Amino acid sequence: MAKNAPLTMGIEEEYLLVDPRTRDLANDPPPEFMEDCRKELGERVCPEFLRSQVEIGTPVCQNIQEARTHLTDLRRVVRDMANKHGLMLMAASTHPFALWSKQSPTQADRYETLARDMQGAIRRMLICGMHVHIGIEDPDLRVDLMNQVAYFMPHLLALSTSSPFWGAQQMGMRSYRLAVFDGMPRTGIPEQFTGWSDYERLINRMVKTGAVEDASKLWWDLRPSSKFPTLEMRVTDICTRVEDALAIAALYQCLLSMLIRLRRNNQRWRNYPRLLVEENRWLAQRHGVKGRLIDLGKEQMGPFPELLEEILDLVQEDAEELGCVDEVNHTRKIAREGTSADRQLKTYQDAIEKGVTPELALRGVVDLMVTETSMGL
Repeated sequence: MAKNAPLTMGIEEEYLLVDPRTRDLANDPPPEFMEDCRKELGERVCPEFLRSQVEIGTPVCQNIQEARTHLTDLRRVVRDMANKHGLMLMAASTHPFALWSKQSPTQADRYETLARDMQGAIRRMLICGMHVHIGIEDPDLRVDLMNQVAYFMPHLLALSTSSPFWGAQQMGMRSYRLAVFDGMPRTGIPEQFTGWSDYERLINRMVKTGAVEDASKLWWDLRPSSKFPTLEMRVTDICTRVEDALAIAALYQCLLSMLIRLRRNNQRWRNYPRLLVEENRWLAQRHGVKGRLIDLGKEQMGPFPELLEEILDLVQEDAEELGCVDEVNHTRKIAREGTSADRQLKTYQDAIEKGVTPELALRGVVDLMVTETSMGL
């Protein structure tokens, strides 16, 4: 890793508020809930587009240990505030049976503008995600790393999947969240750019034509942040267990460190056609860690755990330097035991096999996720 690249970190997570009586979403939480959260956490917590959602963001962290402290504190405080107001907190990218058409939007100018511009595409956004910011001061380096690290977005997605249900239906995907999110414009794997000026020219053309107000309206899986000097990873589902979230954040940080190290030695990761990376994205969305992805170098499919081992070998030196070996190695456990999506599907299927009704089985899935949201806090 370059000595002038500290690779600071920030993590954003979006949660769902659940009614403990029905296990459905609480689409009309008391205003005192957010007021109490703000008293405790200030600007680190904010509402989301739908009233049943809440978003948190850590401050800038120097390493994964600081990120752990802040992320667990934020989860715990928001959970406790939810409990105080008769609600439960759930970290998952979709609710197993809640209907988007029954949700109430948050009353704020920003969200009203989005609703007017995006119409039905955004009204369906009953989804939550995790975003990880890594500090990259040099804008040209930021764009160069975006070009290269895009290759690994499907692998990070596979490790995070937590959205196998939608509207009480099994959707046959570990991450149905992306199927919903891709209904919005300007999503998916980002374009390739020759440098920061090339990226800026595209943004300026979009703004000049009136297509967007600013760069924040590009909702790619990976983008230069419009607010901070960071490269923001946005492809992942939110992890139900905080330990999984920290593992993915650490792995993303190490991937960038590895690419900087290659660059220092006049090497770089090959840029592959976007279509091939998008295909891996689909495979990760469909199967998570239980499937196969394309090894684009070998031009053949490989089981996800084997591809993960190759990645871990690549970043071993960086994990040691950044002090996140344990967190990065935790991804092996995710690959071996499965993600939240796998546990949700197993919980549901086990209940059905015992003769439980689908409605009660889905309530059991909610209970699983509410419990796991508090693990490690």
